[in-house]
Amino acid sequence: MSKLKILNFQYNLMKKLPLKPVKWLSIKDRQVSDSQLNFLPDVDEMRRVFQKIDTNGDNKISSEELINHLEVFGKEDASTEANLIFSVADKDNDGYISFREFMDMHKRGVSASDIRSAFWVFDQNQDGRIDAEEVMEVLSKIGERCTIEECRKMVRQVDKNGDGLVDMDEFMAMMTCNMKLI
Repeated sequence: MSKLKILNFQYNLMKKLPLKPVKWLSIKDRQVSDSQLNFLPDVDEMRRVFQKIDTNGDNKISSEELINHLEVFGKEDASTEANLIFSVADKDNDGYISFREFMDMHKRGVSASDIRSAFWVFDQNQDGRIDAEEVMEVLSKIGERCTIEECRKMVRQVDKNGDGLVDMDEFMAMMTCNMKLI
């Protein structure tokens, strides 16, 4: 499909959608459907994520902890989203999400579209690339303390094309390097 046809398609689609910003994916992003790719998450990594959300360290996630976590990442209606997550995850209806319930939520794996969404959390200026300053900003929001030089080192470790930035492909490779495709 030519670039002109893609632009015409996007323009015609935009005319039919409500007026709000639309983030168009590149041709490269559309080559494989996100719905076809799921990755089995590493249990140790999932434990670290769980512990970041469980801020009081009681080995269970409360609604308040989840709402706070969602708000840190800019979710506009964090309360509604937390309620939805709890309705799916809290199998024993005790008002908390245990680590077992947390893992059960991810038993189908992590989708490529979820990983792409995580990329856009880090890409604060939405230019399709993540720099060290953006890494530092997001990490500080979740309570991680690191210097700009440490963040630059993180970016260099992921940056395969040497441009000093992390693009979507590099981010996907980094996020999935320890995961099995399921």
